[in-house]
Amino acid sequence: MIKDWSQKWSVYRPDYLAVKEDGSQRALTYRELNLYAERLASYLFHHYQIHRGMRIAVLAETCIEYVVLFSAAQKLGFVLVPLNYRYTGRELSYLLKDSQADLILFAEAYRQQLDGLPEFESKRNLDLNELEGIWSQKQPAFSPMDILDEDPIFILYTSGTTGFPKGAIYTHKMLFWNSINTAMSLIVNTESRTINCMPPFHTGGWNVLLTPFLHHGAYTVLMKKFDPERVLELLQEEKVTIFMGVPTMLQMISQLPAFESAAFPDLLYLIVGGEAMPIPLIERWDEKEVAVRQGYGMTEVGPNITSLHQDDAIRKKGSIGRANFYVETKIVDEEGHECPPNVPGEFLLKGPMCFPAYWNNEKATQESFLDGWFRTGDRVVKDEEGYIYVVDRIKNMFISGGENVYPAEVEHYILTHPKVETVAVVGVPDPQWGEVGNAYLVTSDSSSAEEMRAYCLKGLAKFKIPKYWTFMDDLPKNDTGKIDRQKLKQSHKH
Repeated sequence: MIKDWSQKWSVYRPDYLAVKEDGSQRALTYRELNLYAERLASYLFHHYQIHRGMRIAVLAETCIEYVVLFSAAQKLGFVLVPLNYRYTGRELSYLLKDSQADLILFAEAYRQQLDGLPEFESKRNLDLNELEGIWSQKQPAFSPMDILDEDPIFILYTSGTTGFPKGAIYTHKMLFWNSINTAMSLIVNTESRTINCMPPFHTGGWNVLLTPFLHHGAYTVLMKKFDPERVLELLQEEKVTIFMGVPTMLQMISQLPAFESAAFPDLLYLIVGGEAMPIPLIERWDEKEVAVRQGYGMTEVGPNITSLHQDDAIRKKGSIGRANFYVETKIVDEEGHECPPNVPGEFLLKGPMCFPAYWNNEKATQESFLDGWFRTGDRVVKDEEGYIYVVDRIKNMFISGGENVYPAEVEHYILTHPKVETVAVVGVPDPQWGEVGNAYLVTSDSSSAEEMRAYCLKGLAKFKIPKYWTFMDDLPKNDTGKIDRQKLKQSHKH
């Protein structure tokens, strides 16, 4: 398996743009990306003795330097550990200690979050701004390392909502097969063009489109953060063919005044992940002749696992589609028996895109597998045609009066109310029933709890109907743009 992608494309498409950084307008051809990555790999090897398997932690936004580092990792075999720049010093300290980073790279804007941390002061570190000067100069001769398929290229830390974050080991093998699955499901080739505005500390910022695009010799515009006005401009200026975002992003773009006159003749479709996209929003983009492909992914297994073809967006509304080509799936009940169609159970996955383990966490690794299958922790159901629907995260389920309530099911129904734009339901303590639902809503017009309850009585069992209704101007989001359910639970306490 060829792992050094930039070296190959420097031969096949040397003068074609690989990446461009919005704002600075810095850009790299595949020839330049390969050359700079070779020089950087040589410098890290000779100056810092970095070699295969060593960890380089990075605290920075998405930038040209990050992409060159990735390409250097494909040559030298070191492991990138992207750090969340929104974390506090205490949280960063845990990640540095857990990953046992051998070198820390940082953007100057985030230096103050590291200053004073023992894990930072005792480690070798390097300002990211110095990298361009390093790769602009000739370096000693360097021979690429012999990297194995199972060697890690990332340690990606997953959300710590149930405790400390866990570091998912992401291998070169996963990188390759995720790219193949993505290209076979979508249209990804040398003519593909996209914008990447997802954060680099999340698998979505690397492996939904960026690394598959680098593998296929395509072109990516890099954004440090999501800006709806700028994304709308770039979609048109850069003739983008595929764009990935969460529903919140796409909603914000569609609400801009400039959206009314916008045209997207090159945009084949939008890729949506993180949470289900409301049908009115799908229809809003459909008016612009832009199709929507909803999908499902997880850091530990891909992340690109399923995709719903754009032709089925309305017919199979709410579905995450079917598994990508090299993905095996199984749905099992609590005893581990496979569920027949239309019977919900836990979603299990297997295939070459599956991760080997959590970093230094054997207990969590063992709990994540069942007879060789990865346990997603998601409760899903498959219909007679093989289309999969997420019922809910198993951990989001709450028990009310002895009955299991899955918030995603309740939310799906509430979203059919014409006034409801966004909703999140969380389980909260109740002295009588143990737990009940609290629905947090954003509506397009004034509404009341009584109106919502009456509407729910038409389509939901009484035990599923939220007891509390909280109307908000906006719902809190986490770093990846998903609704922050933990914050909502905390707000109920207060």
